[in-house]
Amino acid sequence: MTVSRVADKWYISVQTEMDVKNPVHPSQSSVGIDVGIVKFATISDGTWINPVNSFRKWEEKLAIVQQRISRRVKYSKNWKKQKSKLAKVHAKIANARKDFLHKSTTTVSKNHAIIVMEDLKVRNMSASAKGTIAVPGRNVRAKSGLNKSILDQGWYEFRRQLSYKQEWNGGSVILINPVNTSRTCSRCRHVAPRSRQTQAIFACVKCRHLENADVNAAKNILAAGLVVIAGGELRQVAV
Repeated sequence: MTVSRVADKWYISVQTEMDVKNPVHPSQSSVGIDVGIVKFATISDGTWINPVNSFRKWEEKLAIVQQRISRRVKYSKNWKKQKSKLAKVHAKIANARKDFLHKSTTTVSKNHAIIVMEDLKVRNMSASAKGTIAVPGRNVRAKSGLNKSILDQGWYEFRRQLSYKQEWNGGSVILINPVNTSRTCSRCRHVAPRSRQTQAIFACVKCRHLENADVNAAKNILAAGLVVIAGGELRQVAV
């Protein structure tokens, strides 16, 4: 049993151990999932999950409380009061994100036996762009905003929850190399950066295949995962 405190609430977590039979997933469906910011997750069957953006919704409130803290005498009664408010806001952000992720992963896990995702290095993707005094970064403000959006999505937690829920349900999660998944045509396998000149539309410069860019990427992710299962290598036609 573990007792913990978050903001002004106490929680008791009880861990038990039991023997269970090897589960068999009720579905035979296989899907690829492309995670993003505008759409939290796009599934290869053409459906998607909209983001909750819990941090963005509370960002202004956070800034106000943090400003109030900075104006208080450290460790004074009013300072402690504002610190308590700040902890409550952070708890609301975390709870909203956690609730969203659990509901999303439960739905996806129950409906699909095989889930293929990109093996994204979230820590590297959200690294600071400030650089150094000798070598200053570029587009620091824009990169900072992007970093906040990436971390607000909870991509790693989404993948973690899917992994253990798939294990519970008898399914599996397969991770594939993310290289060129957004630049490859899901129909003819041609790879070209020019095929995705906008964020929303993929238009293959070779076979003229036109599709939503995120759905196209999700289909490529699924194809790569199925090839991994078969023990082969996905064929791509370079520019």
